[in-house]
Amino acid sequence: MLWRDFRRGRVGKAGELSVHEHREVLRQAGIALNGRLVTLWEISADSEAVPLFSGVANPAPQDLRLNLDRTLRQWGAPIIRHSRWIGCRLDDGDHWCVAPVRTRPAAPPPHGIERRSRERLVLELAGLSLGSLGAAAEAARSRLPPGDALWELARQPSVIAHEVGNPLTVALGHLDLSVEAIRETHALDPRFRYQLLDDLGHVAQGIEQAADYLRSIQDRPFGSATKLVRFDVTPVVRSCVTLERPLARKREVTLEWQSAVDSLYLVGDAGALYQVLTNLIRNAVDASQPRTVVSVTLERAGETLRLAVRDRGAGIAPQHRKRIFEPGFTTKAPGKGSGIGLAVVQEITQNMFGGTITLESTLGVGSTFTLALPIPPQRH
Repeated sequence: MLWRDFRRGRVGKAGELSVHEHREVLRQAGIALNGRLVTLWEISADSEAVPLFSGVANPAPQDLRLNLDRTLRQWGAPIIRHSRWIGCRLDDGDHWCVAPVRTRPAAPPPHGIERRSRERLVLELAGLSLGSLGAAAEAARSRLPPGDALWELARQPSVIAHEVGNPLTVALGHLDLSVEAIRETHALDPRFRYQLLDDLGHVAQGIEQAADYLRSIQDRPFGSATKLVRFDVTPVVRSCVTLERPLARKREVTLEWQSAVDSLYLVGDAGALYQVLTNLIRNAVDASQPRTVVSVTLERAGETLRLAVRDRGAGIAPQHRKRIFEPGFTTKAPGKGSGIGLAVVQEITQNMFGGTITLESTLGVGSTFTLALPIPPQRH
């Protein structure tokens, strides 16, 4: 399907520039790379690399299949929907060199030491050319329709997180080298060295927390809740817990999570599961007393995935437990709750994921909401 649409020119938003303009940039890049075939891809909503244009009119199908695991994921690059990448095969035929399409040049290398290959530099220049031409074409067009404008707005946090996260990672690497050098030197006063290492340890911890937060923003799902796809549940849960921690901290509540599942795929909408977990966590935080813990656990029991949120609050009275999932029912004070959150949680759990949600609550001890989600066949 992708190959047929490629040949017919059905390239979606690639129409910002003409076919001639795209192919001419790619053709010139191929000449600079000794005749290599240079191709432009866009990351689809299913996180697949869809070929848009190539430097030649009729490329072979096998030359258009970009292996994301051996390119972007291998180097930890984020798979951002609708981002575009330009690339070519290397001489061994099994590896690729890719570069992003962007409107501004990449930052200069640290200390002026250039480590990028000739192929990477050529591709970055070609990607910069396409990005700049696309930006100019976009500026000449009318404003985006409201739906597309909201989509673009939703994408921005992931883009910003990527651009900020990379310098933080580099800074953390240099900090580790400095700490190691201080540990090995004997020229410093022992007390001063201990204090300096302790201070730098706090700096490293702060950088790691910031980087973790940015990664969570990148993992946070966005977009329409109507399309069912395969998605890894663990990054979604980790992202939600990380992004809800600041709110819990304001209430003097510690939000913790434990996972016995490294990776497991469900079929549904990741944004819907994110919404479910957000509602459960915020309800748990609201029900908690200061200086208590809300815990989120993820574990597998046979062919069932169990996701639990537990608080150490006042608990739910027995007469309220049967009505807790009714739309409009709430035990919160007027103006503090709509009574819709748990009804939405139950509807998504049952209708989208085919699972169940149960409540265990003891007055004066706390409550635990547990999702039991059937696990579909996994790919190996």
